[in-house]
Amino acid sequence: MAHLVETMAYVGATPWNGLGNQLGTCQPLEVWARQAGMDWDVRKTPVRFITESAGTLGAIQSFPNQKILFCSDTQVPLSVVSQRFQVGSET
Repeated sequence: MAHLVETMAYVGATPWNGLGNQLGTCQPLEVWARQAGMDWDVRKTPVRFITESAGTLGAIQSFPNQKILFCSDTQVPLSVVSQRFQVGSET
């Protein structure tokens, strides 16, 4: 799956794939996250869908037992999970 790597960071020798941003040793986590392209959060939103009627757009409905997880920077969806699923240290 190395061909799917878009961004990364490393210390020391350049990786075999030639990708990534080289960092010095002892960099803080924030620097690693930014240089590796991982300085985003996982966000959640309710699952919504549109009921279609002939000739009209239809109504927006919500599916209360599920939510969608997505990236904060690109809004790319990651997964559909149950309402019970907790993101990170969320309580």
